[in-house]
Amino acid sequence: MREALRAARTLDRVLIARGAGGPRIQEIVDLAREHSVPVRFEPRDALDRASNGATHQGVVAFGAAQRYAEIDQVLEGAQLLVVLDGVEDPHNLGAIIRTAHAAGAAAILVPDRRAAGLTETVAKAAAGALEHLPVVRVGNITQSLEALKKKGFWIYGLDERSEQIYSDTDFATPTVIVLGGEGQGLHQLVKKHCDVLLRIPMAGVISSLNVSVAAGIVLFEWKRRRSL
Repeated sequence: MREALRAARTLDRVLIARGAGGPRIQEIVDLAREHSVPVRFEPRDALDRASNGATHQGVVAFGAAQRYAEIDQVLEGAQLLVVLDGVEDPHNLGAIIRTAHAAGAAAILVPDRRAAGLTETVAKAAAGALEHLPVVRVGNITQSLEALKKKGFWIYGLDERSEQIYSDTDFATPTVIVLGGEGQGLHQLVKKHCDVLLRIPMAGVISSLNVSVAAGIVLFEWKRRRSL
């Protein structure tokens, strides 16, 4: 792993068992931080599961299928950005990347913690779109939203409890669409940093859709309105 870090190989994150220490571990931590690879300290049984039972000596690294972009690389001329507030399923992330690219998004922003990384599973689900749509990893979603507001972006969050229906919305551009993670949706603090909260009306008893399906509905409504 040290050689992979020294060679600047694309890594998504590094897991280190809690309580592990010593010069070798510290060197890995230092190299990971030098190359902006997130380091997480987890219980040893979490590393056992992540490594599928293989010997790991207290450290597990996850390779990335694609390098992350920097936020400054994707803003010029961007009319649509997609922010994911904790999407953890790699199949959902891949499907959203594919849909966002088809709808005309300039980039996707994901947090560096509690979110799926750019694994081979994501790349497969994205069906080639990961090669064309930049993904930016940010440390703090709310701070990123505020920074985007200062650059003129309007922030629209998808929330099943909102009164405003997505199809009745005239999206101001440039636009940011924020989608929550599986299960809990948008975090409360993220909601507070949205300019508008939108809802997809549901006819059945189920109150919400899979996040990748919801992404497709809202993103293509944005695309449709842009073409009017």
